[in-house]
Amino acid sequence: MTTSLLSAPTIAAPPAPPIPTLDRPLSSDALIAALRGFHGSYYVEHPFHRLMHEGKLSQRQMQGWVANRLAYQRAIPRKDGAIISNCPVPEVRRKWIQRIIDHDGLVPGQGGIEKWIQLGVAFGVPREEMEDERHVLPGVRFAAEMYVTFCKTRPWVEAAASSLTELFAPDIMRRRLDALPAHYPWIRADAYDYFNSRLTQAPRDSTHGLEIVTTYCTTVETQQRAFEALAFKIEMLWVMIDTIHNAYREA
Repeated sequence: MTTSLLSAPTIAAPPAPPIPTLDRPLSSDALIAALRGFHGSYYVEHPFHRLMHEGKLSQRQMQGWVANRLAYQRAIPRKDGAIISNCPVPEVRRKWIQRIIDHDGLVPGQGGIEKWIQLGVAFGVPREEMEDERHVLPGVRFAAEMYVTFCKTRPWVEAAASSLTELFAPDIMRRRLDALPAHYPWIRADAYDYFNSRLTQAPRDSTHGLEIVTTYCTTVETQQRAFEALAFKIEMLWVMIDTIHNAYREA
């Protein structure tokens, strides 16, 4: 007797990242092109994001998203610190540390994490509830911590390669900046500092990431691992947004 008990219609299947199988190392240009080719698997096309950009999410769903994402925002400087701690190259560390400053700021009240908290407040989530992470789902926290662990335990070049989702970040930031003011007028107009800042930070960071990968990934093995690291990060982001989507699904 057949059964449909194993079907999971509410889970969005991520598009498979196009990991190439190499028989010889790629040139720098071909390697960069292959990495950029992962864009089609990026979570910008997840159903939750499509609903967001079409103005079809409720205020509760938007609040659930912004409150949960803070766990990931807070994980970012920790994974960057892990990459720096494993990296033996001073020139790389000097550049990479800017990412920590971007998120933590140099003094309290600055940085991307603070901007994200302010975004949550603009969505109607009390600041205290943002800061204490009471709304963060176990699956979201697990995904964020899994990424930090990956960057702690994998070779630093692989961890750096996993950050190349920054290649695709400006696209989703622009979509949010277009869609949110148009569809969600209850969000304060001054709430979008985080998205605006990432329009310049992400291209700078991805340029540095590509410099690292093209310099240090020059064999079939190291290039294959760079692809796998980026695929891991893409899957982690997909799992995170899928967890939020299903937790805040409305009839």
